[in-house]
Amino acid sequence: MKVKYLVQRVLNMNYKAMLDKLGSIHKKTGRSRWAIFRDMKDCAVKYGAGYMDYDLFEMYNLTPEQRDTYLTRGRNNELVAKYNDKTHMADLGDKIRFNARFGPFLRREWVPVTGENKTEVLDFLSRHAEFMAKPSQGSCGWGIEKLRTADFSSLDALYEHLAPRAPHLELEEVIVQHPAVAAIYPGSINTVRMVTIRGKSGKVYLVTAMFRIGNGKIVDNFNSGGMVAPMDPETGTVTDRALDKRKNLYASHPATGTQIKGFAFPDWDKAVALVKEAAQVVPEVGYVGWDVCFTPEGPCLVEGNQFPGHDIYQLPVHTPDKLGIMPRFRAVEEEERKESPAP
Repeated sequence: MKVKYLVQRVLNMNYKAMLDKLGSIHKKTGRSRWAIFRDMKDCAVKYGAGYMDYDLFEMYNLTPEQRDTYLTRGRNNELVAKYNDKTHMADLGDKIRFNARFGPFLRREWVPVTGENKTEVLDFLSRHAEFMAKPSQGSCGWGIEKLRTADFSSLDALYEHLAPRAPHLELEEVIVQHPAVAAIYPGSINTVRMVTIRGKSGKVYLVTAMFRIGNGKIVDNFNSGGMVAPMDPETGTVTDRALDKRKNLYASHPATGTQIKGFAFPDWDKAVALVKEAAQVVPEVGYVGWDVCFTPEGPCLVEGNQFPGHDIYQLPVHTPDKLGIMPRFRAVEEEERKESPAP
């Protein structure tokens, strides 16, 4: 797996971007570009870290022992390959299929736009003056719209606006988030990314959690203008300041002034129970990043990610001890050995 991954990375690498990273690291550290390149290569071989990981995690400032604690892109791909069956991944990757499989965990009404169910769509629109329109495929919140029926001359006109995106579109009732969470930022649904592993024993482990917060847009995604703050997965408490893509840090939200660090999520125990139960629905996909929203009635699922990602959980500003989250995954593997001893 590691050799195959390295070959693919070499063949598909953006060499201009890599040279740009070499240059920027050279300016930061004063080390020669050749020495940095050799170190990058060693990190790729030993830890599955590409040049983006090397720069993002500031591996040039880490000891070999510290580097080995990071969940890199290569290691993340290995986890996906180990726990997630490709033939079932679309059950999470396609929002329409996801909503159909995980309906009891959604706590909201939704409807697909198939191009052949106009009556059903109009019925939904008649009950929801405001709703979310989401492409069935995609990531980072791209293509999501918040629409109002009042902005169209009729429901039929609204349907004609939506129909060209069929059958790759679904509509959802707007989630009303818990007032304590809305107080941080009311302009988007602020979710918690909760990463679980379902082991071969059938036991589900919550590995890590990250608070995702909107900032000026209707989505909270880090790559679409949002912010992230680390959490203690045991208690549901935010442990540090929020960071955006431009590396700005926020102890409180710039739009509301509400404190972020130290915030404790309501019903955290229910959220943990929710994702552990959801992880049993498609057991063939055992490594998932769940986006969970907190509402006055309790937590609900927004979506599940069969590629949970690896970068936002171990950013340098949030890891002053220079330790990544790989030890948490190793602890799961050790626990699994105890749960499922070899015959």
